[in-house]
Amino acid sequence: MTTGHDIPARLDRLPWSRWHWRVVTALGVAWVLDGLEVTLVGSLGGVLERGDTLALSATEVGASASLYVGGAVLGALLFGRLADRLGRKRLFLLTLALYACATFATAFATDFLFFALCRFATGLGIGGEYAAINSAIDELIPARVRGRVNLAINGSFWLGAALGAGLSLLLLDERVLGPQWGWRVCFGLGAVLAVAILLVRRDVPESPRWLALHGRPDEAERIIAQIEEQVRRECGPLSECAVPAAAASRRTGRSPSMREVLHVLLRLYPQRSGVVLALMISQAFFYNAIFFTYALVLTRFHGVADSKVALYIFPFALGNVLGPLLLGPLFDNVGRRRMIALTYVLSGIGLGATGWAFMQGWLDARSQALCWSVVFFLASAAASSAYLTVSEVFPLQMRALAIAIFYAVGTGIGGFVAPWLFGALIETGSKGAVAVGYAIGAVLVIGAGLLALRFAVDAERKPLEEIAPPLTEN
Repeated sequence: MTTGHDIPARLDRLPWSRWHWRVVTALGVAWVLDGLEVTLVGSLGGVLERGDTLALSATEVGASASLYVGGAVLGALLFGRLADRLGRKRLFLLTLALYACATFATAFATDFLFFALCRFATGLGIGGEYAAINSAIDELIPARVRGRVNLAINGSFWLGAALGAGLSLLLLDERVLGPQWGWRVCFGLGAVLAVAILLVRRDVPESPRWLALHGRPDEAERIIAQIEEQVRRECGPLSECAVPAAAASRRTGRSPSMREVLHVLLRLYPQRSGVVLALMISQAFFYNAIFFTYALVLTRFHGVADSKVALYIFPFALGNVLGPLLLGPLFDNVGRRRMIALTYVLSGIGLGATGWAFMQGWLDARSQALCWSVVFFLASAAASSAYLTVSEVFPLQMRALAIAIFYAVGTGIGGFVAPWLFGALIETGSKGAVAVGYAIGAVLVIGAGLLALRFAVDAERKPLEEIAPPLTEN
């Protein structure tokens, strides 16, 4: 019988191939869908306040965004635990199906309550996606490129943002559907995209690493052999791999209990937990503060028409996509700790400067969007590195749950509060009040970046099992 002890080394030594591209495409769409959702609500914020749509107030727009984030928090905790127990594949199929159904239902909302419930359910699916997908990607991608691949995938959020902006711009046009029906079709098309990806995702295998550590080495061996054969046909003979001496001591079988998980987080790796928590809270506040309310800023302070708001997301999205793509290789070559600190601190300084310029009245709609684009070129890489960090610094048997816990706590604090707070600040009509919100976000990310510079893990180009050895039997 096979033991599966050599599986991590066999996966990490694989050359990049079409098989890896298929995995990245099928799983990475989770961030595309989240970007689509966030941007749709952001772009449609002004439209949903109209009397001939849902007649929401600015506070209700912010509240629905907070409920979306709240659903994501609960979804991450629930489905993250299940992903560690039942496997990555079952959960990344289930969570995508939930997202598709909830988004489709949003298209039929008739009032704030209906709309808010649909946003909450959509968040459940997206939160579960984060936990299951981050785990699967890190466990399937070779260590030498794990940083740049993970950042690029997280950056694909902005492909979804551009798609959402394009849909809203087209469908809200009076010559097409107009505001009254266009916003409903936007959500319906999002559900169609999710169903299409669900069909593609069925071909992604279960993580061999997860199978080997859960008492299913024969199945893990069959899957890794199939992967190797596909790569071999494209790239030729594969190199030999050395099996770490510690492999024989690794545990198979049950998932750790919650008490064991808390012991790992609070006693075994308290420094890592503190850094990850700071990174997640600060980036969640930073991002959600801007993106759930940017339409309200453009319409209320810069006089942008509701139907034209989406135009301003394109340069914004471009900066966010290019940041992880261009800076991602540096996270593998220069190192995690230095690059996390650099991107966090510089993005905080940029947001603070943007808030000051906004308060002074120096910005119009175009220059506001340009400032956001520059700031989030850095912030996109920074936020992506937070998800990369939490997904690689804890043991495999609890990886999905660890992602879920820190996503839930970080997003629950930073993401739930930010849209509601900024919605209320915008409703005051005071530029100074909004600038204070920007300042809070800037201070949070600068502090997190400095903390990472001192205490983060140098995880670049290292196998997952070396960064955080799998738990062993007592």
